[in-house]
Amino acid sequence: MSFSTTPSASSSPQPSPGNRGTGAGSGRRGAGRGAGRAAKPRFGFGLVGPRRDRHAVPLEQLGALGLPVGDDGMVIGVDAEGRPAVLGINRPTPYDVTLIGGLWTAQVMALRAAATGARVAVETGRAQAWTALAQAAGGGQPCITLHDVGRVPPQGASAGSPVVVVRDCGMRPPRGRVVSGPWQSVVTLLPYLSPVAPRLLEKSSLVGVQRVSPDEATQIGRIMGLPRAESEALSTLADGVTLWCTPSDRQFVMTQATDAETGLLGSARRMD
Repeated sequence: MSFSTTPSASSSPQPSPGNRGTGAGSGRRGAGRGAGRAAKPRFGFGLVGPRRDRHAVPLEQLGALGLPVGDDGMVIGVDAEGRPAVLGINRPTPYDVTLIGGLWTAQVMALRAAATGARVAVETGRAQAWTALAQAAGGGQPCITLHDVGRVPPQGASAGSPVVVVRDCGMRPPRGRVVSGPWQSVVTLLPYLSPVAPRLLEKSSLVGVQRVSPDEATQIGRIMGLPRAESEALSTLADGVTLWCTPSDRQFVMTQATDAETGLLGSARRMD
């Protein structure tokens, strides 16, 4: 469909010889008609907007416009250089995380996972340690739910509603009914290195280790293939520091709580 309003040449009225005006009069009438046409809106296109100079920068200055955007996920702390360390917890493939550490770090992770839009299901034998957090999270919405050990129902995870299952089941967590899957990650918390830990470490996509004893550090270093210096450092880590590692990568991260997290959970601590 055309919105053109320009008259065709064959339909334009032709002035008769007796009515032809002089140059001045004809010019004024022509100017009036021209002004009237310019003021009319262009049907379907609106009024002509203002004309401004184009925004351009030289090619060599283009890098100055870059934004410091990192990976997608939740910020779990900062690295040794003070840069944000981001964990992509919501994934279209199964993702298992094992944390040998304290309850405080696991709870911070649960809060931040909920902040990314994930539903968090906590499987725990100490519900009293999680109740205040579950009530405070989500502004009244049930984004963090608590379940007894072995009683986590199917969560129905999807791309629009990802799920993180936090298993706080002690030194020997039983095999869970709900396992990792597309858009459903599982975080297993172990307070110390237990007999089931080697199996969990080997099948995990990501392993986090906080301060442990020298003997435990040696065993973890052997299982994860850590260099000697990093294995020895595991027994001297400060509260809130975690070594996050995969078979191909390792990074020490300091988790720094926000004011709201500190008010709810207290300061960082390794022991519960």
